[in-house]
This record gives sequence, structure tokens and C-alpha cells, in this order.
Amino acid sequence: MTAPQTPTTAEELRGAGLRVTAARVALLETVRAGDHLGVDALASGVRDRVGHISVQAVYEALHALTAAGLIRRIEPAGHPARFEGRVGDNHHHVVCRSCGVVADVDCEVGEAPCLTASDDHGFSIDEAEVTYWGLCPGCSTGRTT
Repeated sequence: MTAPQTPTTAEELRGAGLRVTAARVALLETVRAGDHLGVDALASGVRDRVGHISVQAVYEALHALTAAGLIRRIEPAGHPARFEGRVGDNHHHVVCRSCGVVADVDCEVGEAPCLTASDDHGFSIDEAEVTYWGLCPGCSTGRTT
């Protein structure tokens, strides 16, 4: 018995109802290979893979990929949007107040207590977005020396 094959990026795009283009393939792969990258870094990564692409085209493709659920957009307060390939789970983020680095933080193991609001106001809650703020190890070390 053979293990199921992982779909290609092109197959994922088609499965999400999106037209397959070299730029979309490169962008999705760049987002997934990166670590909470902003638009400029993503545009540079796509250019490294396929050549010229306008920033506007990157924005349009990011919008399409986000709407299709293939990537996730996060916007920590006071920071530009970042994009990640980790979707479909209810994870959160920690952001360094000094350098702006972003890292994933998993929900508590077991029940998702972050989905239990003190007052849901009648909403059927299916996702919570929590952002933890602090100093990353590099910035914490820099302040103590």
C-alpha cells in the first residue's frame, strides 16, 4: 500500500478554485518557506523565483490566496501585515516590541480555552486571535548588557 501523495502547489491552487500562474505558485511557496514575511520580502522572494512582478500583483495574489484559505494574514497592532502558510488551526502569535519579530504560539493542549469568551454576545465563536507582546531573546539580552 502506498502513502497518499502530497498535492503540488498547482493542485492546491486548482483545488481552491484559483487559476494557476507562476507568480501564484512562487508566492504561495515563498509564504510557506518564510517566517511571517511582509509584502516587500514576499515580492523579493517571488522575484528571485520568477523574475519581475509588481508589488500590486503581489497584493492581488495575496488577497486571492488569503480569501481561498491557503495563507493567513496577520496584522499586529502598529505593524504592517505579515503572511504565513500555517492555516486551519487556532494558533496565536508573540511579537517583539523592539524589533517586530513574530513567532507562532500554540493554544493550550486539549480544550481551546481561548475560544470560551466571558460573554459571547450571542456569537457562535469559531476562532480567536490572541497576540502576546514582549521582547524576543535577542532584544532582552541587548537591554540587560
